[in-house]
Amino acid sequence: MTTTRFCLVRHGETDWNASHRLQGHTDIKLNSHGLTQAKQLAQALKKINLQFDVLYTSDLQRAEQTANPIEILYEVTAIKHSALRERHLGALQGLTTKEAPTLEPDLWRSHLSRSLHEELRGGESILQFANRINLVLEEIRQKHSGKTILLVSHGGALDMMYRLSSGQGLDTEKLVQVPNASLNWISHDGSHWKVDSWADTRHLAGLALDNLDL
Repeated sequence: MTTTRFCLVRHGETDWNASHRLQGHTDIKLNSHGLTQAKQLAQALKKINLQFDVLYTSDLQRAEQTANPIEILYEVTAIKHSALRERHLGALQGLTTKEAPTLEPDLWRSHLSRSLHEELRGGESILQFANRINLVLEEIRQKHSGKTILLVSHGGALDMMYRLSSGQGLDTEKLVQVPNASLNWISHDGSHWKVDSWADTRHLAGLALDNLDL
């Protein structure tokens, strides 16, 4: 059997992460701490001599900026893919986790309950999001079968990749953290996905925030 390995990276910290503001598809830059995390990540990958065959990134700038130090250090060019974006959170985008229960109480309750068909007024349902992530993972896996893929994406997207790889139900509460600039490994043996390791932040100096965009 041919095994295809994915090293999944969540983007570095943004000001919206730090203020608990839901980003979704909103295109937010890394803050100074996030830029430092991105450099630490690239240097750590080089230090452990991680060998990968191709680098993918979401086309949102917080992911692109996280991939940039890797591009420089490894002298590669990242392939940008819009399907690797975070879930579109509709009317909740731009609200903090304190504002949302007051300004959008019904949507917030539905969001927390992980209603599979709730599109959050202009966003994506969990089922639509899962289908998008599943399709892009399969597309990349088939294109680079037997290779090691380094992939920079978002907290909610990586949580969905964990669910798809581990068999965790889409409507169940989150089981794992997805810290900023963490390393997370999944693989496919030609028949099944599996999670190999998750939420490694040993390469970072200082706190890495968990994801909010679910």
